Order: sequence, then C-alpha cells, then structure tokens
Amino acid sequence: MADSRNDSLNVSLSPSGEGFPLPGGDDYRKEFEMLKDLVARERGKGREIVVVMGLGFVGAVMAGVIADSVDRETGRSMKFVIGMQRPSPRSFWKIPWMRRGTTPVEAEDPEVAPMIDRCVNEKKTLTATFTYDVLSLADVVVVDVQCDYQKDTLGDVVQGKADIGALEEALRIIGEKIGPDCMVLIETTVPPGTTEYVAYPIVRKAFERRGLKGREPLIAHSFERVMPGREYVSSIRDFWRVCSGINEESKKRVVRFLSEVLNVEKFPLTLLDRPIESETCKIVENSYRATILAYLHEWSLFSERNGIDLIKVLKAIKVRPTHSNIIFPGPGIGGYCLPKDGGLGLWSYQTLMGFEDDIFRITPMAININDTRSLHAAQLVRDALRNMGKIVAACKVALLGASYREDVGDTRYSGSEIIVRKLAEMGADVSVHDPYVMHWWEFEKQETYPAPGHSWSRFFRNQEKLTELRIQENLADCLKDADAVVLAVRHEPYLKLEPEDIVAMTGRPVAVVDCFGILDDDRIRRYFELGCEVKGLGRGHVKRIKDRVRNSR
Repeated sequence: MADSRNDSLNVSLSPSGEGFPLPGGDDYRKEFEMLKDLVARERGKGREIVVVMGLGFVGAVMAGVIADSVDRETGRSMKFVIGMQRPSPRSFWKIPWMRRGTTPVEAEDPEVAPMIDRCVNEKKTLTATFTYDVLSLADVVVVDVQCDYQKDTLGDVVQGKADIGALEEALRIIGEKIGPDCMVLIETTVPPGTTEYVAYPIVRKAFERRGLKGREPLIAHSFERVMPGREYVSSIRDFWRVCSGINEESKKRVVRFLSEVLNVEKFPLTLLDRPIESETCKIVENSYRATILAYLHEWSLFSERNGIDLIKVLKAIKVRPTHSNIIFPGPGIGGYCLPKDGGLGLWSYQTLMGFEDDIFRITPMAININDTRSLHAAQLVRDALRNMGKIVAACKVALLGASYREDVGDTRYSGSEIIVRKLAEMGADVSVHDPYVMHWWEFEKQETYPAPGHSWSRFFRNQEKLTELRIQENLADCLKDADAVVLAVRHEPYLKLEPEDIVAMTGRPVAVVDCFGILDDDRIRRYFELGCEVKGLGRGHVKRIKDRVRNSR
C-alpha cells in the first residue's frame, strides 16, 4: 500500500484542489535546457530577460505588469518575464497555473486575470519556472520574497524580531547564480539597511568565491505601494515609486528599468541617495499611518465613555482641507504591512546597526495599540450580550467581514481575526460571512499558516475547533439563530443592511456591535425599537438614542 503521507509531500495542491507532482530527478536539467532555448529566442527579439523571484501577492502581479509593458515609441514588448517559485508542496502549483495564464492570486481587480492571460497566451512575454538556475539567464532579478516580523507577545512588538531568513537565502542563491552585469532589484519591504548591510555583503562575497573579484554587484531597492482591491494593478503601475542603488550604476539601471515598465510620466520616480533612505521611506510611511490610527483609538474610548459619536466628530474635522484624510481606526489595522513595518525599523536599529539605546517610543506603542484594539471589540460583544441577560459562552456570534478592510478579500492580520479568537477564548460559537473571502486560511490551516508556529492562535486559549471555521456563502445561514452580530468591515453589501432584515434572519432580537461606523442614528434607533442592543467602537452617543427609545414607550 502506498504511503499517502509521502504522496502528499510530492504533490502540490492548488486552491481549487488540483494536484501537481513536484519536480525531481532529471526534471531540473530538462527545465533549464528548455529555458536556455527560450531565453535565446527572446534575446533574439531584443527583449530583456527579467526574473521575478516569488509569485505571491505582489510578485505575481508585478511579473504581469512588467510583461505587459511596451516601448513607448514603438509599442513593442521589450521585456520577457520568468516568474520563479520554489517548488514546495505549498506553492509549486503556482508555476503550472502561471504557465497556462491563470493568475495564482485572488484579486478583486478585474484587470489582474486578463493581464496574466494576455501576457502568457497572446503576447507570450510571461512564463514561470521552479529552477533557481534561471537566475543565470537574467538581465534583471526582481526580488519579491516575503519578509516577516515575528511577535512573541500580542501587544508587545519589542518582544519580537524580523524574520529575514527566506530573503537571505534567496540572496545567497542569487549571488551564486547571476551574471555580474545582472541588476538585482529588491522590491520587498525590508528593515532599513537591508540592501547595504545584508544583500550587498552576501552577493559580493558570493562574487568573490566565484572568482569575480573587482566586480561590484548591481543592487537596488524600490518598495511597492500595493493597495489590494479593485485598483490593484494600478497601485503597482500607476503610482509614485521611490528607488535607490548601492552605487551609481545601480541607480542608473533601476531608474531606467522602472521607467520602462511603470507609468513614470504621470507618476515620476523619486531617486534617493542611498538604499537605506528608500527602505526607511516605506517604514516611515506606514508607521505614520499606523500611528495616526492608534492615536484615534484613545479618542475612540474617550468618545464611548463620554457620550460622543466619534464618527460625527471626524466628519466635522474632515471639512477642514488640511485634515481631510483623517480616518476612523475600525477594529484595529491589518493587511500585510502596517502591523509589522514599524517593528522592522526597531529591529534594524538594534540588530543591523548595533545601537543599544532605545530611541523608539511612539512607533512600537502604535503597533501595540493597533494589535489589541480588536480585543475591545470583543469586549463590546460581551457587554451588549450582558445587557440582554446573556453570557458570551452560551451564545452564537455572527461576524460580518473577515478581511482587513472594505471590499477586498485579503485577510492578512485582519482585526476580525482577533475578534474571533477572543470570542472563541470566551466560549462563543462563531459564524462568519464575507462576500469577498472563500477561505479564511488563518483558521482553517492555523497549524501551518502563515508558517508553523506563526499563527496568532498561540496567544489565545480554546482555539482548536477554529480549524473547522468556514466562511458561509449565504448571509441568512450565517445569521440564523445568532445572539449577536458584529459589523466588522465596511463591505458595500453590509452598508445596505436594514435592522428589520437582520432581525428577520437571526429570528430574534440581537446584540449588534458596530466596529466601523456603519450604522447611522436612524438604524441604531430602529434596532432599539426592535428590542435589540447596540454597541459601537467610538459611538458613545448610542446610550442617548437608547434612552430616547425607552422613554418614548
């Protein structure tokens, strides 16, 4: 009898359940021979060979953007792109998908899938491979290898560290494989100093071991500003880029490359003197946004305790043009960047640069506040149920919205995840609906996702059964028999929900917790008239509405 465990280790399963055998034996030699012939033909067409390392959330779409670019004068495709993905059971499936023109990433942007299909099947400027040997054929290598920050304690970013091991390993392989004239463009968000303190020494030492003494590596950095959603491609192609290189030739090369593949006419490049400045730019940019959101958390609590509607306050402030971008923090902040980027700066200062003093105060505090704001949302669920004479452990809670922000399907570090985990710790049964999310991998595969030992389940008790949690497609099924409803994300479909609809689907008066300023005063009043309880982040005026309804009876 065959060992099914070993069989699973040799097969990569796509999200649709399609299985692809992993390469082995002579597959690598045959693959490289095929690539050499392919690259020779493409060079004959005058095309530059670009290898994109990492076909994840950013790399797959960046590969498509580069492959879709054309010479502005001739309209000809001048780049041939090869996406490179390590052939692991978890991710090898991305390669055959890309080769046939199927996007390996879920995206709400209707431009993503057609772009990948067009570049593979019509323009024939895009393919994918599993062999690192392809690096030896590259004129440009774009590095989109994930760089994480591992937190040891929820709410204490100082007790953590940057996880750049995968990036370092990628750079070691790059140094061993690339030609001396190949430019390496690090697109990953990295700790400030990574290009100069980590990437350059690794590649330079590899060059020396290969007998390339005196050949300076060409290494540059230019961070992405990707915004998941319906304008995903545009956030890569039609957006301002910052870049730099470790030497003058690197700077020239990165400016030329980005100018050829991005819309720099409308969105000009900013060239900085050193890569550490480009790296710091991304960290400061995201830390600033995270800090503003954390700052509003304390005013959200102030508003709840003093009868103030923070939503109305912020709308009044936004009338002033200088403050028009102020935003409500919701149940914490998520996405891949904001919860970790400030930590990368802190870690870099102490580890890469070797400083022992503690200059960071505001940045880590902001991250800690944002990481734990969702706990307060779970407490509001508890309080709302208590006001109805119920306890959390005996209740079903329906959570509407799993993603980290409105109208996207990205669940990475979403505030909703912490709400679910805290409610589960308190004993609640949780059902979830999200029109943009099919699988919530943070729960379904929490033993291994995003990596073994990295799940936020480690910060809570009573998490074992959450592997059985599934996103319900039908809203009515999710809400049926619920005791509480959490409006966690401002998805467009949820903005239209009327109190009568919610009560009809739950079959009873419920506790409603508004995490994102979804409910206006009329809807709040109607919930109370229907016998429901309402709480909201930053919505201190709710009690006034409740008292008016009760006094009118």
